[in-house]
Amino acid sequence: MMKVLVVEDTVTSAYVVCNQLANMGLTALHAQDGETGLEIFKRERPDLILLDIVMPGLDGFEVAHRIRQLEQDGDWTPIIFLTSRTDDRDLQRAIDVGGDDYLIKPVSEIVLRAKVNAMRRLAQMRDSLLLLTRKLDEANRELQRLSSVDGLTNIANRRNFDEKLLHEWRHCSRMTLPLSLLIIDVDAFKLFNDHYGHQFGDECLKAVARELEKNSHRPNDLVARYGGEEFGVILPDTMLEGAQLVAEAMRAGVEGLGISHSWSPVSSVVTISIGLATIIPPRGSEGGISALIRAADDALYQAKEGGRNRVQAALGVIRVAGIGVASVVRSPQ
Repeated sequence: MMKVLVVEDTVTSAYVVCNQLANMGLTALHAQDGETGLEIFKRERPDLILLDIVMPGLDGFEVAHRIRQLEQDGDWTPIIFLTSRTDDRDLQRAIDVGGDDYLIKPVSEIVLRAKVNAMRRLAQMRDSLLLLTRKLDEANRELQRLSSVDGLTNIANRRNFDEKLLHEWRHCSRMTLPLSLLIIDVDAFKLFNDHYGHQFGDECLKAVARELEKNSHRPNDLVARYGGEEFGVILPDTMLEGAQLVAEAMRAGVEGLGISHSWSPVSSVVTISIGLATIIPPRGSEGGISALIRAADDALYQAKEGGRNRVQAALGVIRVAGIGVASVVRSPQ
């Protein structure tokens, strides 16, 4: 049932208005002064407020102002001022402090009913708009999620990968932290597709993606489908040794899945090769991201040339904007 707060210090006037509201099937809450009205508002959160202007202590203008301050974003309680004043400046001030309408006392029940119904319709329209806004927000969030997720493997897609890598590059550059990147390729995947079919190929990629994510434990790490049968893994604030541990766990995990691959020149099961590069990004060198990717990609090529099903770290120096920047990786012992 709709609750209406009546803030009116004149007992007779309050009695009349409360009876009129009762005749409309509404619940009337009465306060004889502004302070009590504010307390009832905070406790009951009424659907409508009928507010006298002239009262001892806080007048109606101040009460309306404080009510608007108490409301959170998206909240709105209709306020109709009650007064015997007819000065246009009072009407203007009533609206300025947060009022929505204005009734001259004594109040006609017919007019009051019309005003209440009008405010009720406005409240319903507002609630409908809020509901629609929430649905649109949810839809936008879902669209944002879908735009950043690979449709097949349900992990981050290339767009998400690129955005994340730029973000972490900037962060690590600012904080002088290491940034590690893994580029991963499923060994002999074309042969797998050719002989087992694309449906089994898709299931294989899904299983590999799940295993890679399973071995990525920190919230800021990102596993993404880089393209085709390639995956990328971003490891912020990770030195070479830690990145190698993650990479080896991923390699062993995929091999441990035991997905049959009779046509592989490497193993009887599906395996992966991993190229790894680590750098402390220099300040103001976002163009160096491509150099980091190239270093990891070159390391992946070396892993494949070295027999596949292995982890290979980039060696030497990663050049950023023509300047040799010493990578934090070291040659394997």
